[in-house]
Amino acid sequence: MPVRPTARPRSTVRSAGPALLTVVLAAASLTACGGGSGSDADTVKVAYNRSTDNNIRFKDQFLEKMKKEFEKAHPGKTVKLIPIQAADNDYAAKVQQMMRAPKTAPDLVYEDTFRINSDIQAGYLRPLDAYIAKWDTWNQFVPTAKSAAKAQDGKTYGIPDGTDTRGLWFNKKIFKKAGLPADWQPKTWDDILSAARTIKKKVPGVTPLNVYTGKGPGEASVMQGFEMLLYGTGDGKAPLYDTASKKWVTGSKGFQDALGFVKSVYGEKLGPDVSDALDPNVGTSVTNDWIPKGKLAISLDGSWLGQNWITDGPRVWPAWKTDMGMAAMPTQHGQAPGKVSMSGGWTWAIPQKSGNPDLAFDFVKAMQTPKNAAHWDVVDAQIAVRKDVAADPEYLHSMPGIEFFTQLVQYTHYRPALPVYPQVSTAIGEAMESVTTGDKGAAAAAQTYDGQLKDIVQGAVVKKP
Repeated sequence: MPVRPTARPRSTVRSAGPALLTVVLAAASLTACGGGSGSDADTVKVAYNRSTDNNIRFKDQFLEKMKKEFEKAHPGKTVKLIPIQAADNDYAAKVQQMMRAPKTAPDLVYEDTFRINSDIQAGYLRPLDAYIAKWDTWNQFVPTAKSAAKAQDGKTYGIPDGTDTRGLWFNKKIFKKAGLPADWQPKTWDDILSAARTIKKKVPGVTPLNVYTGKGPGEASVMQGFEMLLYGTGDGKAPLYDTASKKWVTGSKGFQDALGFVKSVYGEKLGPDVSDALDPNVGTSVTNDWIPKGKLAISLDGSWLGQNWITDGPRVWPAWKTDMGMAAMPTQHGQAPGKVSMSGGWTWAIPQKSGNPDLAFDFVKAMQTPKNAAHWDVVDAQIAVRKDVAADPEYLHSMPGIEFFTQLVQYTHYRPALPVYPQVSTAIGEAMESVTTGDKGAAAAAQTYDGQLKDIVQGAVVKKP
């Protein structure tokens, strides 16, 4: 299955000019790989994204544990971890820069499934079919997980390590003050807006509703903000890309309606202040400040949120187990199937210019023992993509809400796994930002998007009502 786009905390650093950015990325990549010293036959270099929130170290701790285990089981071999602390878009750019040359290429890289096809098309990654053909564990992965890292050439380029789903988190204490039910389950978009308006009126000082938006938060805005809305319009089958014609969709009423919902949230001041909403680091504010401090009533968010508040989390908040409720995101008018979710995920991939691909896959296999795979899904609050992990007691009893978010898989959707998708995503983020700031109405923003889309996909579009 494809991502969590990482709706994880983002960097607060905004974009520099293109020339400066190129220099910074090049310098960062060379430094990260030890000054471009090239490949060591006994060392596997592992590049991954480190959270911009310095309190979140689940991935670091897991990989450091795997490093020790691997080095003990493989005497003479060394694992060099290369954490890259950056916002999503910057992380992707840095990794791509590193993968361009043998001297700087990692041997293993953590790839978001929504970007993997563009990196495959660019020639950065190598197919893993020869490895997985000899790996019995591959049979444990569910079909949708396997397809997440499969390219249009039919080859597999990444090993997924989990997925996620999305829904509505809400604060029961705030709901009680507003006279709203503790078992809230909205049936339509209007129900959500109605609850938010009630909270604004009856519980002053609280932000009623957070919907990620704009360019800053990147794919968090597009996937778990906009697409959670878009895939709940119409029949939800092909609101972005029409698989039958192999063309991208323009002129859709659903697209305008999704933008209209975002405009209502921010135009009516039901959401965070616009400056906060457009901050790349808004995810940190939501999870570590606004929700645990009772400043935010509802957030359209991911299955992993509880990870932030558990005993070892960055913002320990024991009361979340009783104070927070979970509801499925409804379709626009409550039409079948009534609920909607989006899923994504990350994979481990081997760069084309890796000096030690065999050793890199050995490290993947070490991370993917049943015990280690289950432990990772637990500590990172992932939804399992393997049959054996999904049945593991540690996973099943790992966190309140795991069953709720797992059952949303039946209503979930996946983004178009096409190389051009990241560019399409950027255009959607721009459309969201224009309605959030009030610069454009939904119809005008959608029209601008349609024009950008035609350029991005070289005219391969189909108009739908």
